[in-house]
Amino acid sequence: MQKTTIVVADDHELLRQGVRSILAAKEDWRVVAEAADGREALKAVLEHRPDVAIVDFFLPFMNGMELTRTIRQESPNTEVLVFTMMNDESVIRDVLAAGAKGFVFKTDPGDQVIAAVQALARHKPYFSESISETLLAKYLSSRDHAGGMLTDREREVVQHIAEGLINKEISAALGISVKTVETHRASVMHKLKFKTTAQLVRYAVRNHIVEA
Repeated sequence: MQKTTIVVADDHELLRQGVRSILAAKEDWRVVAEAADGREALKAVLEHRPDVAIVDFFLPFMNGMELTRTIRQESPNTEVLVFTMMNDESVIRDVLAAGAKGFVFKTDPGDQVIAAVQALARHKPYFSESISETLLAKYLSSRDHAGGMLTDREREVVQHIAEGLINKEISAALGISVKTVETHRASVMHKLKFKTTAQLVRYAVRNHIVEA
């Protein structure tokens, strides 16, 4: 029997262990890798090409939305299940737009994680029962989303700024020049009409680019 392979990405080890214990209920499922941040998760996905990646929305270095988008681009047969505490319309909207096919809250019963993985392994969508039909309908009827005026690279730069990195560190993290970082930063400040880094950090928290 072919096993369903899974990667679990969460920056809290106890939560990863909890998810692994839930998944252990299925003999034909196998967790092939765990990751504590977005970069580790992407590396694990590209190495193992799992059927399902379970990812937290708030991950260091590459958040759940950016990770989801990259996984769907680089490993299209891997379905993404977002596993988060955030019961927020903008979070749901962002991860669905990025290509996630499943969404479960960390407060949901473990059987919903199992049901979600079963659905995603068949390339079928699964959404937590906690997500109201009204919220989903509102998402599906909406074309705008928080921070939509920023490019993907600009959002990455905003995330790193909000995490406290200086331009040189962001340059090294993203593999771009310091000058390019400065250009992206200036573009973001201009688009959002901000004058201070503090405003940018508040924006990143408010739009769930980083965790508060």
